[in-house]
Amino acid sequence: MKLLLPFLFFWLLLAAPQLQAQDSRINAYIQYEYPELEALYKHLHQNPELSLQEKETSARMANELKRAGFQVQTGIGGYGVVGVFENGPGPTVLIRTDMDALPMEEKTGLPFASKKKGTTADGQETYIAHSCGHDIHMTVFVGTARTLVEFKNRWKGTLVMVAQPAEENGMGAYQMFQDSLYQKIPYPDFALALHDDPFLPAGTLGFKEGPLMAGVDMLNITVYGEGGHGAAPHTTIDPIVLSAQLIQSFQTIVSRKLAPTTPAVITVGAIRGGSVHNIIPDEVELLLTIRTYSPEVREEVLAQIKHMSRHLAQAAGLGVDKLPTFKLREPHTPALINDEALTARLREVMEEHFGQERVVGVEAQMIGEDFSRFGLQEKPVPLSMFYLGAGNPEFLARAKAEGLEIPGLHSPYFAPDYKPTILSGVEAMSLAALSLLQAEAVLPTKK
Repeated sequence: MKLLLPFLFFWLLLAAPQLQAQDSRINAYIQYEYPELEALYKHLHQNPELSLQEKETSARMANELKRAGFQVQTGIGGYGVVGVFENGPGPTVLIRTDMDALPMEEKTGLPFASKKKGTTADGQETYIAHSCGHDIHMTVFVGTARTLVEFKNRWKGTLVMVAQPAEENGMGAYQMFQDSLYQKIPYPDFALALHDDPFLPAGTLGFKEGPLMAGVDMLNITVYGEGGHGAAPHTTIDPIVLSAQLIQSFQTIVSRKLAPTTPAVITVGAIRGGSVHNIIPDEVELLLTIRTYSPEVREEVLAQIKHMSRHLAQAAGLGVDKLPTFKLREPHTPALINDEALTARLREVMEEHFGQERVVGVEAQMIGEDFSRFGLQEKPVPLSMFYLGAGNPEFLARAKAEGLEIPGLHSPYFAPDYKPTILSGVEAMSLAALSLLQAEAVLPTKK
């Protein structure tokens, strides 16, 4: 892959689009399509579906792609949808959207707010809401598909549109690739995606070369003990006290076992143990999330957690048969690393088109995104995800001046400034794809 990057960057420079003459026509077309896109957005917003339950949403995405002229496959890895549009010789560009919503109640008060309810995988009834903006993502996805087909005389190559289920629980991309996604479609030369950002003003785009989002692990630890009467703790080995010691010790892994410049997070999100005030239980369960950016750091953190847990249990007096046990949820979500040459070129394209004031640099975050899997296959694929500003500019300015809280992703109050967000999203993603699909002769050699 390292040998490919110089050729890739050279090719991207040669393929620099002559888009200025097209800009007004593309923008006019997107404006013309906007009323339908707004109606689609509101429909998706009012009809969210949980991870691995995206039956109606995937059917709508499939119909939208068919209507736009794509050859469509459905049922890939569950509710995954793929549309392919072949337009002569040239590179293959993949654009991905996610489709699932969150198990939470929307509290925005919008006239088209979601009132949907559903049942989670463990049988719990819940409200459902698109509080992460996947409805925005899908609307931009459909608008981009329409735009690129409308302007097909201005590019050559193959466009692959992927609507992915179950991003929120990290299962969607994994299941699509378990179902041989890249064997069922033209193998991409590039993969693109975007994510809305409520902290960036609508109409603004955020880029970062290299690491963007962390790898995610979910770990369950069962801490054993010897229970007894709460009035006689000296006759027990208290797993609650031992759990408290473990939680404290885990916080030293990042601060004392890793280099200070190495990003990592260990969070204990839940503690489950005991039933009444005066009984010391036999066991406690800890639920952890671990965020890292490299396989090496991931393995080091997991090893340290296990090492500390076992030795503290032994120090508490527990034998080998009662040492903590560990259950790591699979699949884990790999870190999302933007290809540096590709992302730098896309940033340049956006600065040329939108102006430098609307294109900003962003920082890496410890949240996860399984778009990373689209690059980490047998033949690595250069990929890039950029941020799409979704915040109302006036509100963001007032929030900064007055210290107001800005509802972020996964907040019940998250409400994107949808019109400028959708318009700029379709325009940006369409231009990103066009900048890659206008290559004429020089293509990077796949390794």
